[in-house]
Amino acid sequence: MGQRIDIEKRSGLNVVAVGGGNGLSTLLSGLKNSVGKQNENGISISRLSAIVAVTDDGGSSGRLRDELQMLPPGDIRNCMVALSEDSLLLSQLFQHRFTGDGDLGGHSFGNIFLAALTDLTGDFAEAVRLSSEILASKGHIFPATTADVRLAAELDDGSIVRGETNISRVGPSIRRLYLEPETCHPMPEAIDAIESADLITMGPGSLFTSILPPLLVDGVPQAIARSLATRVFVSNLMTQPGETDSFSVRQHLDAVRKFAPEIEFDFIVINNEPISSLQREKYAEEHAEQIGVDEGSSLAENYGANVVYANLLDDGEMVRHNPERLAKAVLSCMAVEVKII
Repeated sequence: MGQRIDIEKRSGLNVVAVGGGNGLSTLLSGLKNSVGKQNENGISISRLSAIVAVTDDGGSSGRLRDELQMLPPGDIRNCMVALSEDSLLLSQLFQHRFTGDGDLGGHSFGNIFLAALTDLTGDFAEAVRLSSEILASKGHIFPATTADVRLAAELDDGSIVRGETNISRVGPSIRRLYLEPETCHPMPEAIDAIESADLITMGPGSLFTSILPPLLVDGVPQAIARSLATRVFVSNLMTQPGETDSFSVRQHLDAVRKFAPEIEFDFIVINNEPISSLQREKYAEEHAEQIGVDEGSSLAENYGANVVYANLLDDGEMVRHNPERLAKAVLSCMAVEVKII
């Protein structure tokens, strides 16, 4: 059993969030409110870092990647905006997406801005750092790797599927997930952040295309396993059609264990609020279903982790995590110290 410790001693936390997509930016937007100030439980964050997947090959990011041979900027742009102290004009500008059928159609201003800074500096990571300064970001953003990697998967029938967009449609039949080239290295700053972290989170996000890709980078899962930080897995709210059809929270965790067996979790954060009947009907039309509401006890037994249940739902028609509720649940894990045997 864990020993309860004085929350005051856990103020000024070094927090590292690993992942990609909308799930990571949602979590970051909630966590940033505790940077430099205590939340209602007396916990504050002194340093907040994100380690972001760079395997996106769709939409504006994919086009810029192919045309300019740069890393995909979309997920990183979303994280910069989520961490921005200025949530109005600059953030709206970075998220502005051009319309029309011309060359700019479909591109976001933030992606173009990152592409321009990358061209000027010759360094994508430096472009991210400078852009974060311009947005007055309350955190640090590191690409999972600065190598030009693509996501690939071997399916149960032996066939190979390449590209994040294609892999998002074949998730349940994935036997092996890997990067091409397989030998790639993380930024030293990202490893430093992991090794000095008090709290490391993974999820929420698309399992095979957001959560797992950073863990396929040489050195990242090993650093997470070595770290003395509390490790927290945040469950998704719904299955994702094509990627996690019929997956339970346990199957999400099994996938992480399969591809990053070094990592064990101290806490699993799960939403316990049922979605509305209207939401259930709407998502059923897309072949998506809610997960996690009644899985807590079995997860605790099988993974040796504490399960944190909370109402994490946001208001509105779409099923989304509420950033503030999510951040509160994640930070509550630091009120208890758990030793996993």
